[in-house]
Parts: sequence; C-alpha cells; structure tokens
Amino acid sequence: MNSVGMEGRPFPLGFSIREGGAGVWRVAACAAQAGELADLLVAAATANGAVAVVSLETNSYLDEDWRPLPPSLIAADLGVPCTVHPLGSWASGTHGLAEELLVMDRALLPRFLDGTWSPYELSLIDVPADVTADRLDEVALVLGTARGDEPLLSRLEDSRVWFSGHDDCYVLLETRDPALPAAVLARLLALLAGSALTGLPGLAEGPSVRVPEPGPGPAEQLIAAAPHWIGALGEVTEDRVIIGLAALPRPWRLDVAFPQRADFTATLDVRSGTWRITPAE
Repeated sequence: MNSVGMEGRPFPLGFSIREGGAGVWRVAACAAQAGELADLLVAAATANGAVAVVSLETNSYLDEDWRPLPPSLIAADLGVPCTVHPLGSWASGTHGLAEELLVMDRALLPRFLDGTWSPYELSLIDVPADVTADRLDEVALVLGTARGDEPLLSRLEDSRVWFSGHDDCYVLLETRDPALPAAVLARLLALLAGSALTGLPGLAEGPSVRVPEPGPGPAEQLIAAAPHWIGALGEVTEDRVIIGLAALPRPWRLDVAFPQRADFTATLDVRSGTWRITPAE
C-alpha cells in the first residue's frame, strides 16, 4: 500500500463516482496499485474475452541504457502470451498510448500484474478476443484524441472497462458494469485496513497482510449516500481497525485536509474478519 511522508503513514482513501451518460460510470480513486485491482477488472470485463494494454511506463524493466523496455518484452519476461499491435511513431509522446499495444486473454491480466514489478503508468481496455488490427487502430485513435472530461466508453461501444493507473496510486476507471464501482470501494477499504495492520506483532510476518473485504452492501450504502468520499485511519489495534469516512462536496485532492468530523465509520473486526459501517456518532 502507498504511504506518504517520512513516517510512512498510509495514504488516505479517496473515492469519487459520477455517471458519464450512455450507461457509463466514471470513478476516480486512491490509493491502489494496478495489480491490486486486476482481478476486479477481469471479472467486470464479462462482455469481452481480451484486454488491450494501451499504455505502460515502468522503472522496473530498463535496458543497459536505462531506457524502459517495450511492453512486449516485459510480457515475454513474465511468460505472459499476447499479441503485439504496433502503432508506430505517430503514438510516440501521445498521453495514454504506447507505441505498441498488447492484447492478451483477460484471464492473464493478474498474471501480467503479478506484483513482482511496478508500473507507474498503465492504461488498459477490454476488447473482443477476435479484435482486428483495424479496430485496435480505432481504439488507439479514440484514446489518443479524447478530452480529459470525455467518457471514453461512450465512443467505444464494444468495450465495458477502461482503466488508467497513475503513480501506482491514483486510479481512473470507466465501466458499464454497475457493480464494479462498489467492488473498487470495498477493495480500497480492505487495502487501507491491511496497510494499517502490516507490521503489527502477531498479525503479519512479511511486508503485507490479507484482510477480508466488506460485502457489496456497505460500499453501495456509501455510494448511495454521497458520490465523493475521503477515508482516514482512526484507531488501529490487533483486534480492530477503524476508518473514518467523510463525504465531500467534490472529488478529493491531495491538498484537501480530512474534514474535522467523519460521516460514517467503517470498523474491521480483525479476529472475526467482519466489517461494520455505521453513521458516525
């Protein structure tokens, strides 16, 4: 889990959702690494059998001149079979596009994002398993010319999920699956609680700890109450983790302090592995 400051305190939870029209939901969230959401993205992309990695930047794979390796060589090193679709020099320098696209079976995405390396910039979109080269060019053109406030999936009707991760922390997501936003929020709660428990005696031997996620109901409850949330750790013991959740009038930014009062409290009972989300007292 990402941390902030010299003390390595856990990064706060941020979540924002809005409707983008045409059955598309847009989510901005933090803090989560791409690999920590890979299984959710795979499960949500039910309409298509493949995923196209359209942008990738990392310092984990560098050549002898300290330049990032092409995505295809990274996939080869990880043993992930894929097809490569070159875009050529026209894509060079275009935000959100690499000079080559990787198309892989969507079930292989968790294997590609296996936690052994870290992409600080990654974008992907689901595509049909039999996607053609012409269609991939069309996808690249839409992604390369889109405005920042424009729902991409409104122009890509045969895709259900678009994901973009930044600094291995910030998440932008579009989906036609109404269940995915709540699943992401539930995962963020579990990640924040896990980051707090990591290192506590008797709970974690290594650098991470697994905690259960709340079911979809509590996350859906929060989304129904407000579209924009920030969450920060409260009390943390070997028995429980408390997260204060405050609704915001607009999406959270790094320079916005946590409100003085939380609106909801999410409590993880560590021993029983259960969550309880209640209005703050």
